Amino acid sequence: MFEPKRLHPVSVIFTTIQTFKQLILGFLPIAILAIGDGMFFYLVLGIGVLLLLIVGFSVLTWMRYTYQVEEDQLRIEHGVFIRKKRTISKHRIQSIDLSQNIIHRLFGLTKVQIETAGSDHKIDAALHAVTLQEGKKLHDQLKYKQTVEMQRTDDQVEVVSYPSKQVSTKELLIAGSTSASFGFIIGLFALGFSELEVIIPDSFYNQASAWVVNLTIQAMIVMALTFFIIIWALGILVTLFQYWKFTITRYEKELFITRGLLEKKQMTIPLKRIQAVGIKETIIRQLFGFSTVYVEIASGDINNSGDMKTLVFPLMNRKNIHSFLAEILPEYHLPIEKQMKLPKRALPYYLVRTAFIPLIASIIVAFIAVDWIAVALIVFILSAVIGYFQYRSARYQLSNHQLMIQTRVLNKDILLLKHHRLQSFAVKQHFLHRRHNLASIDTAILSRLAGRHVMLNEVDVESALQLADWYSYEK
Repeated sequence: MFEPKRLHPVSVIFTTIQTFKQLILGFLPIAILAIGDGMFFYLVLGIGVLLLLIVGFSVLTWMRYTYQVEEDQLRIEHGVFIRKKRTISKHRIQSIDLSQNIIHRLFGLTKVQIETAGSDHKIDAALHAVTLQEGKKLHDQLKYKQTVEMQRTDDQVEVVSYPSKQVSTKELLIAGSTSASFGFIIGLFALGFSELEVIIPDSFYNQASAWVVNLTIQAMIVMALTFFIIIWALGILVTLFQYWKFTITRYEKELFITRGLLEKKQMTIPLKRIQAVGIKETIIRQLFGFSTVYVEIASGDINNSGDMKTLVFPLMNRKNIHSFLAEILPEYHLPIEKQMKLPKRALPYYLVRTAFIPLIASIIVAFIAVDWIAVALIVFILSAVIGYFQYRSARYQLSNHQLMIQTRVLNKDILLLKHHRLQSFAVKQHFLHRRHNLASIDTAILSRLAGRHVMLNEVDVESALQLADWYSYEK
C-alpha cells in the first residue's frame, strides 16, 4: 500500500466517456448543420478523429495518475502536461463511499469517493476504477472501520451486532408508484422530442401529424392512457434500480448505507455532521400513511443528483418512524405529546399569502377576458385551499434539547432540530403582527454548500419569545 499505484486500465473508459460527454454539447449544433448540408461522411470522419484523440488523452491521463497511502496520508499525483500533487490527511476525511456501475461490476471494480471536511470540493478525491478488494482495503486503511467488531471475552469470540434496517420490495413499489420520477421522465421525453424534432424529415413529421389529427377521440384517449401507464411503470423501475436492497446500519460514529441494483453504492454519513433529521410526506403518500426520512448534513458539496438532502430511508409507514429513530438515530425523537398549533388569528395571513395574487389575476381576467373567469376562479379557490392546509399543518413542539417544526408548501415537512446544531434564532414582527399579537420565528442550520433557514410564520408572540429564551439560555 506504500508504493505508488495506478488505477485499473478500465479507468480509460470512464475518462473517455466523461470527456466525450463534456464535448458533445459543443459539437451537437455542428453535427446538426452537417447532417442538413449533406456532409454526413465528413461528420463521421470528424467524430472518429475526435474519439481517437480523446482515447489517446485518456490513456495518457491514466498513465500519469498514481496514488499511495503513506502513514496517515493519501497522496495523489496526476496531470498530463502540468503535474499536480495532492495530499489528503486521514484525519480530515469525513466519508469514503464505494460505488459500482455496470462497467465496474463486469470487471470486479469499484469507485472510491473520498470527501473531506471543508467547503472546497477540489481537495476531495475520486479513484474512478480500482479493484473491489483494493477499494475495501483503502476504506479500512483510511477509516479504521470494520462492519463487524470482534471482542474477546475469555476464550470466546463475541460478535458485536449493530442495528440495521432494510427496505422491502413492497415499500419500493409503493415508493416508485408515488414518487416524482413520473414528472421527471415526462420532462425527459419532452426534451428528447424537442431535440429530435430538429432532425426529423418534414415529410415524415407532416404524415405523423396528419395521422394524429385523423384519430378518433377514443383512440387518442387510449394512446394517452397507454403513454402515462408506460411512464408510470418507468418511474417504478427507476426507483427499484436506485434503491434496491436499500440498507442502513448504525455504527458508533456513522451511518452506513448500501443501495442500488445496476449501480451499487455504499455511503457513510458521520453522525457529527448530521444537523437535523427530516420527515417528508407528499400529498399522495400522506393519504396512504407513508413518509420519507432524510438528514441535513453539513458539507461543502452537493451530491451528484443535485439534492440538498441525504435520504436515509426511501419509504416508511408513519407508524414505524418512532421505532426507526429509536434504533437508528436515538439522538432524535418524534414527539408523541400534543403539538402546539397556530392560533386562529394566523389563518388570514396564510390565506392572503397564497391567494392574494390569484385573486388579483381573477379580477383582471373578469374585465379583459371574461370567458376565462372560470379558470381564474378555480386557481383562486385552489390557492386558498392550499393556504388553509398550510395553516392547519404548521405546528411546533419543544421537548428537552430538541425543537420540532412542521410546515407545508405542498408537501408536509417535519424537521427535528437539536439545540446545539442551531446557528441562529430570530423572532420577527411587522406592524400587523404586533397588532394581532403574532410573530414569525426564523432559525438556521448548516447544510450542504450553504445554510438552511427554517421558518414558522404567525406564531403566538409569547410562544415565540419562549422559544427564543430556550435558544439563548439553554446550555
